[in-house]
Amino acid sequence: MKALVVSALSPDLSGVALADVPEPVPAPGKVLVRVRAASLNYPDLLMTRGEYQLKPPLPFTPGMEVAGEVIAGDGFAPGEAVVCGARLGGFAEIVAADAAGVRRKPAHLSFGEAASVGTAYLTAYVALVRLGMAQAGEWALIHGATGGVGLAAVDLAKTLGCRVIASSRSPEKLALVARDYAPEATVPAPGFREMVKEITGGGADLIYDPVGGDVFDESTRCIAFGGRLLVVGFTSGRIASVSTNMPLIKGFSVVGVRAGEYGRQFPEKGRENLDAIWRLAAEGRIRPRVHAEYPLAEWRAAFEAMRDSTMVGKLVIVP
Repeated sequence: MKALVVSALSPDLSGVALADVPEPVPAPGKVLVRVRAASLNYPDLLMTRGEYQLKPPLPFTPGMEVAGEVIAGDGFAPGEAVVCGARLGGFAEIVAADAAGVRRKPAHLSFGEAASVGTAYLTAYVALVRLGMAQAGEWALIHGATGGVGLAAVDLAKTLGCRVIASSRSPEKLALVARDYAPEATVPAPGFREMVKEITGGGADLIYDPVGGDVFDESTRCIAFGGRLLVVGFTSGRIASVSTNMPLIKGFSVVGVRAGEYGRQFPEKGRENLDAIWRLAAEGRIRPRVHAEYPLAEWRAAFEAMRDSTMVGKLVIVP
């Protein structure tokens, strides 16, 4: 079968290529799934460089979440449409997924949409609900709001009843977010500090930050007393720091978010988190946005779009 294989770590994808590899074989506790769509996440890009927390041995096939049709596996009929999470292996024609992580696809979602739910919305849920303790009526400032993880947070925060401010460096992409998700306000990033303070009447209660760098620095200047600043990632490339007198004086918390690790540390809560986001998806209360779908043979264009942040929502690879 065809699969995307990382044989060497590099900053320019030179160690990544499409290759013929053996098909996985049925095994106890596994479900073989013919991949119809696999969403691209920023950690997939980082793993090709060796810059992510998970550093699998070479060679490996990236791809964290998949939607497709069952080939074989206990508990599922051949041909059933399913979704599954996999830390690796998704960018291939067939994946062997842990049976415990396979779910039936909500009928109203396309394969591309279904593949776009898991990682992004799980991150948003753990950040906003579990760690951020979001309450209806609170002001939530969502940075990187045009990317997959940020847009999921905009969508979920609206569902939770928060008053949402979406930020991005691109006014054109923010206009699409405003049209499709109706946040209370949109602001540029950087340059949002005074606007956020004016909109909220003092500061944001929740700040969701997958960007880091200058955006994090400025966020500490427009957070409300008792606010929660959620550190989700560092797509800007710079890991910011904060002097501890800042959270002391302003009374805010800085909270690290690793959704997958949260589930591994607290397995029961992890299952509850996944149940919650898929229930919301099944009920149509969250709406993943697929920006573009790329054939597996055009994987490089998808990775370059992720690198250059040209999308609004999720990028999907289709074998």
